[in-house]
Amino acid sequence: MRLFVGLGNPGSKYAHNRHNIGFMALDRIADDHGFAPWRGKFQGSVSEGRLGSEKVVLLKPETFMNLSGQSVGAAMRFYKLEPGDVTVFHDELDLAPGKVRIKVGGGHAGHNGLRSIHQHIGPEYERVRMGIGHPGHKDRVSGYVLSDFAKAEADWLDDVLRGCSDGAAALAGGDPARFSNAVALRVAPPRPSTGSKPKQVSDAPTGVQAKAERDSPSASPLQRLMDRFK
Repeated sequence: MRLFVGLGNPGSKYAHNRHNIGFMALDRIADDHGFAPWRGKFQGSVSEGRLGSEKVVLLKPETFMNLSGQSVGAAMRFYKLEPGDVTVFHDELDLAPGKVRIKVGGGHAGHNGLRSIHQHIGPEYERVRMGIGHPGHKDRVSGYVLSDFAKAEADWLDDVLRGCSDGAAALAGGDPARFSNAVALRVAPPRPSTGSKPKQVSDAPTGVQAKAERDSPSASPLQRLMDRFK
């Protein structure tokens, strides 16, 4: 069994915030893969289903971001899971918008949701770091992550969420490389080969050839006159 956790803040006020991209990812997975309706449990919302051959529980903690670990810890104890069975989807300031990276272990980089999870289950869980970019100065971070995605960001955001859903079964099955490839195919789809385009061969004379023909002594006066108006 796998536990997929999406980080965010509960309530319509925060629904479209950059900080809630983890919630958005789980909503997309649940919708696309026919998961059960969401229900309240473990101080959050839970939905159960299958991804490939794996049973997966989706969890959106509703404790607000800085207490997310309480919800995650409760779910882990109930299902008797280890940190290695947990994957957390979260916003990442240090990645450009549209970039997605997988990481296991390490620090929380000041992310309040990850900090709380570290406190409750330790750092050895898998993370899907979903890039949202950085506002440029640390004093602007709070307002930035708690503001909605701009309309201009809708396309790449949709591609990222669809990519996460496309690769969800691979992630549940322990194949992060295949998951990353699924996201990449949505965000930056392969382009057709653009090899050297063969030059078209034309029977029509080039400009230099045409001038030479017009000026040729063998050309009649009428031909030379007609050529000037071509």
